[in-house]
Amino acid sequence: MRDRTIRNLETKRSDAQLLSLALDRPGSREGRQATSQLFRRYREPVFRWCLSRVKDPELALDLSQDVLLSAYRHLSTFKGNARFSSWIFAIARNRCLNSMRRVSLFDDGDRIELLPDTRTRQDRRMEQREDEERILRLIREHLPLLDQKVLWLRCFEKVPIDGITRMLNITESSGARGVLQRARRRLRAAMAKQAGTERSVCDV
Repeated sequence: MRDRTIRNLETKRSDAQLLSLALDRPGSREGRQATSQLFRRYREPVFRWCLSRVKDPELALDLSQDVLLSAYRHLSTFKGNARFSSWIFAIARNRCLNSMRRVSLFDDGDRIELLPDTRTRQDRRMEQREDEERILRLIREHLPLLDQKVLWLRCFEKVPIDGITRMLNITESSGARGVLQRARRRLRAAMAKQAGTERSVCDV
């Protein structure tokens, strides 16, 4: 009975209403409840969407959880230029595309290339995740917060350069492009220091 009541209350509020509460009152009880309701609403649709693309229930579950976590972490960057559903399914699309090709942490031809793949799917997924986690750790440890945000939005969320400049209110003359180039130089140096050799990461 209680679960049914909660579901009825959730359906009465639109995405826009829940999002407004979540963004305007992030630390309040009402704001936290709105955030929880909003993401609970999309948990199953995002999973089904991922499943329809990757055709693997286990992988689809992993991807959908990554999508929801990413959207939650970056909810404060959502500016309302599109519907929330469009935004979260755009993240899902990028996650699914990345899962079905070789590891590519950088856009516009900026890739960390791997050798032709002869491993099993499970081996590929495990090594891909380890590689991504290693680079994410380097990003967190060696890059300033602004560089981290720009790299994440461009390379993981595939947000256009101009969009990142507006989202983060970057006032530098070159906007997000200059920050991205600087971030990649720092990441390249951190990778070279860790591995002993510099791996190719091209600039925009």
